[in-house]
Amino acid sequence: MSETSAARPIRTFHPRRGRMSARHFDAHEALWPRFGLMITDGDRSPLDLTELFGRAAPVVLEIGFGMGDATASMAAAEPDRDFLGVEVHTPGIGNLLALAGEQSLTNVRVAHGDALQLVHRIAPGALDAVHVFFPDPWPKARHHKRRLIQPANVALLRDRLRPGGVLHCATDWPHYADAMAETLDADPHLRRLPATPHARPETKFERRGTAAGRPIKDLRYARV
Repeated sequence: MSETSAARPIRTFHPRRGRMSARHFDAHEALWPRFGLMITDGDRSPLDLTELFGRAAPVVLEIGFGMGDATASMAAAEPDRDFLGVEVHTPGIGNLLALAGEQSLTNVRVAHGDALQLVHRIAPGALDAVHVFFPDPWPKARHHKRRLIQPANVALLRDRLRPGGVLHCATDWPHYADAMAETLDADPHLRRLPATPHARPETKFERRGTAAGRPIKDLRYARV
């Protein structure tokens, strides 16, 4: 996932395939044709969000939703918004589809693949919000170039937001939080918003970070 070099793109994620449980497999078989979107390498065809969701409504893009519990919780709490989640972990995809089916959520769509390839297909100004919760911190210095929150990626995400739309990032790695804040503060078209308690549901990765004693940092910015 990334702005590409001349040779080959720098990925900001580990490609991950895991073993799906019977529940996840059954949900994938039943609901993927309706709710799923496969991201194909090199596909830059425009993505019609109104057609994807079957209605015109504010759309939230959730990059790296993990097991999807937080995404399903937000979708259930905000039925007037649509949630497009993108993930590479197959059990997480199966779990979000299962949650959507069990909770009768019609405002969720699930994309599998490279998030930035998907973002390139979304029209400028089309998103109400972008969520980047607990992305891979790539803690080793030689891997920092793989982090999602880089100036070029932030510019791309911000461009897809409507004026006033919100880019919301969260991490439990203090050094990454500092790097995120520096990058986001430097974008002249973003304005930092006050911290808002309980602005999102708790995620599994957040619980892990808290259990390990790492502080949780939320960073919210509006497109100006």
